Amino acid sequence: MTSDQALNAASLEFEKAAVHLKDEFNRLQLGRANPSMVENVHVEIYGVVQPLKAVASISVPEPRTLVIAPWDKSNLGPIEKGIVGSGLGLNPVNDGIVVRINIPTLTEERRVNLTKVVKKLAEEARIGVRTARHDAHDLLKDLESKSEITEDDLRASVKKLQDKVDAMNSKIDELSRQKEQDIMTV
Repeated sequence: MTSDQALNAASLEFEKAAVHLKDEFNRLQLGRANPSMVENVHVEIYGVVQPLKAVASISVPEPRTLVIAPWDKSNLGPIEKGIVGSGLGLNPVNDGIVVRINIPTLTEERRVNLTKVVKKLAEEARIGVRTARHDAHDLLKDLESKSEITEDDLRASVKKLQDKVDAMNSKIDELSRQKEQDIMTV
C-alpha cells in the first residue's frame, strides 16, 4: 500500500461519516413528513424482523402525513406495532387498508431538544472522522517504519491527511448549522 492509497481510504471513510450524518439528519422529525423517518423501522412479520421499506410502500400525500401501504394487508398490525415501538413518538392510525401517520407540529421545547440531537450526531460524525484519521496515520507510520515511504513523504502525507480532516470537519459543521437552522425555523 502507498501513502496515496492510505489517504484515499481515509477520504472514503470521511465521506461515509458525512453520508451517515445526512441520513441521520433526514430521520429527525421536523414537523414535515419524510419517508426516511420510518423506512428503517424494524417490523416483525412472519417471525422475521425486517425494515418497513421491505414490506410496504411509504408515501407523503400531504406535507404532514405519511401513508404506509403494506403489500400484504395482514401486516397492518405488525407495522403499527413496529412504529409505536420504535421510539419515534409517532402515533399510527390503522384504517384497515393503510397506516396513516400525522406528523405533529414542533413545540419550542422539542425544537431545542432536536438541536441537541443534531449536535450529538455531528459530534459522532467528527469522532468517526478522527477514528479514520487515526487509522490512516497509523498506517502511514507503519509504511514509514517498513521503509516503504520516506520521513518527508510521511510528513507530507500527514499534512494532506490533516487538511482533509479539517475540510470534512468544516463540512460537518456546515451540515449541522443548516440542520439547526431548519429546526429552529418556524
